[in-house]
Amino acid sequence: MAQAMRSNTVGGLFATDGKPHPLQKALLAVTLVLGITSFITAMFHHLHLLSSWTGLVGILTGAYGQWISVTTRERFGLILGLGAAAIGFFLGMAHGGLFGGLFD
Repeated sequence: MAQAMRSNTVGGLFATDGKPHPLQKALLAVTLVLGITSFITAMFHHLHLLSSWTGLVGILTGAYGQWISVTTRERFGLILGLGAAAIGFFLGMAHGGLFGGLFD
């Protein structure tokens, strides 16, 4: 009995649609870099200005990236970057905030 072959339409976690998305990829890279920077610098109390500002910008770029993202691959990376940026931002705010120590 002959059977028709079907392609796997389910896809995986990192499935792509085969089209280029340069803006989404750029936002993903920027969000990941800012998130990692914010997360790492938040571990040092005296770097609260860097961690809070990079965290804030990372949250904003990640939110916009989520809004225009197309594939699951982009959303997965953006969520990782957003989480790291948010943790860095909140720890930076707890250690002194966006302007802490500048206007004393």
